[in-house]
Amino acid sequence: MTSSTDIPGTPREQLACVFRWLARLDMNEAIANHCSLATQADGMRFLVNPEGRHFAEMRASDLVDVDASADQRPQGIDPTAWAIHGAMHRQGRSVGCVMHTHSLYATALACLESPELPPVEQNAMRFFERVHVDTGFDGMGLDDEAERLGRLAGTAPILLLGNHGVVATGVDVAEAFDNLYYFERACRSYLVARASGLPLRPVSPAIARKTARQWEDSLNHGSAHMHLAALMRLLDRDEPDYRD
Repeated sequence: MTSSTDIPGTPREQLACVFRWLARLDMNEAIANHCSLATQADGMRFLVNPEGRHFAEMRASDLVDVDASADQRPQGIDPTAWAIHGAMHRQGRSVGCVMHTHSLYATALACLESPELPPVEQNAMRFFERVHVDTGFDGMGLDDEAERLGRLAGTAPILLLGNHGVVATGVDVAEAFDNLYYFERACRSYLVARASGLPLRPVSPAIARKTARQWEDSLNHGSAHMHLAALMRLLDRDEPDYRD
């Protein structure tokens, strides 16, 4: 099995790479949205992007190491990043990396009355019975809303936040990003198929579960880590300053 230590670079560099790629994939939103990575096992310290920095210009040295147990928000950290990511790292003990975006297709799915992702294609089957849909939206993720979301951390690799966006989690940067990337692709295929107006043909639950297990086998053999390593090689060629 491939581990995060097999990916070139430090965890800071890995996270900076993901920020750059999220911008390239048009999965960012202005200077909003945040990704964070625990720097100790209990989640009480984590790296997060600073306020006002665009994903496309993120460097490893820009990431801020903060204390999730602090009474006050550290200077230079967006209030929603501090509230939501702090709560998720404090409460989601097995969650190493948290990626929250308002990516187009996942957010569009989150706006539907029934925001479910049926097993209509292979990517969607990866997440069969592995998505927690939250329909309790109560504002922009501050105070009580952040603590409520924090209690959901780790309940599923994908948290689909109704009327809001999506959160992908993983034990490390590679796993969280791979979850986010493939979920967005799955949502895109599903919504495009729905837009055709033609009948959908989801597979049976048994086939969906079989395919999800096959995805798990692939991940256990390091596919997410190989994915991130490839993205880092491409950035080393085109935008090597992300490592600065």
